[in-house]
Amino acid sequence: MGFFKSKWVCLKSMKTLPSISAHIDEKVINKVIKDNFAALAPAYFTLTSNWFIRAYDHYKDIDKFVLIIYLIHQDLIYFRQNGVKIDYDTFYKNKPIEIDKINISDISKDLGVPKESIRRKVLELEKKGVIKRTGKKIFVVRDTLYKAKAVDTLTEVANILHEFNKILKKEKLVNEVYSLKEIILAIKENFSYCLYQFNKYWFIYIKSWREELKDLEVFAIGMVVLINTIKNPKFTPKKLNLDSYVKEIQGSDKRGVNAMSISEITGIPRPTVVRKLKYLIDRKYLRINEKKLITFDAKDSAFQKTGKMVNQNMLSLSHFIYKVFNQIRIINP
Repeated sequence: MGFFKSKWVCLKSMKTLPSISAHIDEKVINKVIKDNFAALAPAYFTLTSNWFIRAYDHYKDIDKFVLIIYLIHQDLIYFRQNGVKIDYDTFYKNKPIEIDKINISDISKDLGVPKESIRRKVLELEKKGVIKRTGKKIFVVRDTLYKAKAVDTLTEVANILHEFNKILKKEKLVNEVYSLKEIILAIKENFSYCLYQFNKYWFIYIKSWREELKDLEVFAIGMVVLINTIKNPKFTPKKLNLDSYVKEIQGSDKRGVNAMSISEITGIPRPTVVRKLKYLIDRKYLRINEKKLITFDAKDSAFQKTGKMVNQNMLSLSHFIYKVFNQIRIINP
């Protein structure tokens, strides 16, 4: 394999970082991930759960935050189309996002949200001063952009890449494991490209789960239960591969978590949590035990759907990792 032939040079640390050459096949990345998923799962699901909790915290409505990210993404598309690379500090410095025109139908199609819902949320965000419109132009104001700054997300994505790097080392596909700090610096120097690739992946991920569950708050609540299962010290998967991990994790948590704790973690009101938990329990994604605590234990059709979704998501994740590791080039000026 022609792994890591070229190098990243971090401008701050002046250390070299790896870059997977174009010779690496995306299918190889997918196989490595699927064969070693248990090693990647804690970092992967931590990002997922935390992202949705943060998204809800912004406007008490995950779809509104996704809409803001979608609008910000239009700038990234422009940079990508014009071959412009913007680093992390420059991207967030004194800069509103200006979009020439907003097309409700396109947003609805891309995000999988009904047009009327998009139109209503745009109006609500405009009333709150989160965005501004002038004719057909729409502006994401600087304060909004700054509040949506990918601070924790950047670190969590870097952690996934770091864990993946360790897996490659274990598989003897690379010779060195690079520090989390080095990877963060590399992402920051190539920020517009990396965020563009992450958003592409993330929009697919969000849309697929919205289509399945009809509601992103439902997904956020379910993820808290899943994280509680994954981080149970007594859960030690016997095998590392994806299929075995998905099977072993079902019903492995005997502790469970209650609605009040989920509400405190997510910020979603307890009555809403209770209602949405019932939705997940009725559809056999979750189970309520004899102590009235919620555990992750997908059954029957829910298990089959979960398995298919996870496999589809792994393909998208593989593509994201392939793009980032293959394309990042930080050059010493």
